[in-house]
Amino acid sequence: MTQPKKTVKLDKALLKKALGYQVKEVVEEYIIDKEDQDKLVLHKKKVTKKDIPPDMTAFKTLLQLKDNHSKTSFENLTDEQLEKEKTRLIKMLKADEKGEKNATRKN
Repeated sequence: MTQPKKTVKLDKALLKKALGYQVKEVVEEYIIDKEDQDKLVLHKKKVTKKDIPPDMTAFKTLLQLKDNHSKTSFENLTDEQLEKEKTRLIKMLKADEKGEKNATRKN
């Protein structure tokens, strides 16, 4: 199932804000042309890069959205799919448990 384009754009914008980004600011100063009083001429142009720091609120929102999405994805599974997922998770837990026991014995 694919996400609508608006949702994908929103997710990307939220991720960008959560991670921080850099913007380019341009400040232009114009003066009146000496020869033609009705015309403006570019006098100064200043281009700077500004760092926008990561936003924790955006990060928390992303985590909540991910959590909500994972909950709803399990709601849509059939009983058979849920049973397979349960078996897979139990195998992962047992493998992790064996790895921890072996690491404890080596120390």
